Amino acid sequence: MRRVIILGSTGSIGVQALDVIRANPELFEVVGLIAGTNRAAMDAQAAEFGVDPAATGLGAREAEQLVRDVECDVVLNGITGSVGLGPTLAALEAGRTLALANKESLIVGGDLVKGAARPGQIVPVDSEHSAIAQALRSGSAQEVSRLVLTASGGPFRGRSRAEMTDVTPREALAHPTWDMGLVVTTNSATLVNKGLEVIEAHLLFDVPYADIAVTVHPQSVVHSMVEFVDGSTIAQASPPDMRLPISLGLQWPARVAGVGAPLDWTASHSWTFAPLDEMAFPAVALAKQVGRAGGSYPAVFNAANEQAVHAFHAGRIGFLDIVDTVQRVVDAHELPGEAVTRESLAEAELWARATADALITAA
Repeated sequence: MRRVIILGSTGSIGVQALDVIRANPELFEVVGLIAGTNRAAMDAQAAEFGVDPAATGLGAREAEQLVRDVECDVVLNGITGSVGLGPTLAALEAGRTLALANKESLIVGGDLVKGAARPGQIVPVDSEHSAIAQALRSGSAQEVSRLVLTASGGPFRGRSRAEMTDVTPREALAHPTWDMGLVVTTNSATLVNKGLEVIEAHLLFDVPYADIAVTVHPQSVVHSMVEFVDGSTIAQASPPDMRLPISLGLQWPARVAGVGAPLDWTASHSWTFAPLDEMAFPAVALAKQVGRAGGSYPAVFNAANEQAVHAFHAGRIGFLDIVDTVQRVVDAHELPGEAVTRESLAEAELWARATADALITAA
């Protein structure tokens, strides 16, 4: 039985993780819970799963302490945003297996996170990276030619840049496939989320950016693919349900029986794939740019985007201004001379947020 701490227990990932655990009590025991602000909901979860109230808390600071103090096998980091960096590092330093749904901590932390992790200690929970991890079991690292991440295209797939000028916050949150939080759903509409996932794929699997492609697949059934040197492509396909990659994150490398419904192969299916329109959605190319630059650039990219997303939902800027603001902040950033540390990353994030806010105010 694996002892599990869930960070972000009242969010989408946390709630679905508890669904998996509830259905498989012989496999998992919840030994710690951290929520963002919803104490009542977390207390109800703790009562249901028999979690000691002393092993619960609110916020990233308590999460760091909890994963160090409470003995466990797996930490599921489902916190949203770069505040998840501290808990990610704490989990790795404590020797826990890290089921990583908080992509921002890896993207922002970069070499800090990779340096703290032993081989195989990080198990991806994002459906795309879980799919890649599964497909990579079909060959050796030397046999990999390319990673292909699939993107639903979001609610504005097929629109030109001009056709997105008057997009409203409500429209941006109407994702055709996934039910996520405000920031992640908006990031999926701008394709910033896919850009972040490209950086994440590079860091997780050590594949050069030139060998990471994105294809638009609106059905969200093929979650990603690995192309091998002999010309074969291995794809992972399943109905769009996060419980499958969550269960793999908790039980890796084993699978949890019955966690998801398989595809119905007695029915007809039509799956389409199309190239990404980088003129309408420049966020993926920008993400590759900051990923190659490394250092504090990904932290600046992420922080500026978070500020711009909240400004958009507050009615202060337009939809297209989100990525435009991020681009301007990235262009203004200069790498510090010293090595990257948690402190220098925090300073870069503060600078990026202040710079983005200034640009938004001046707009």
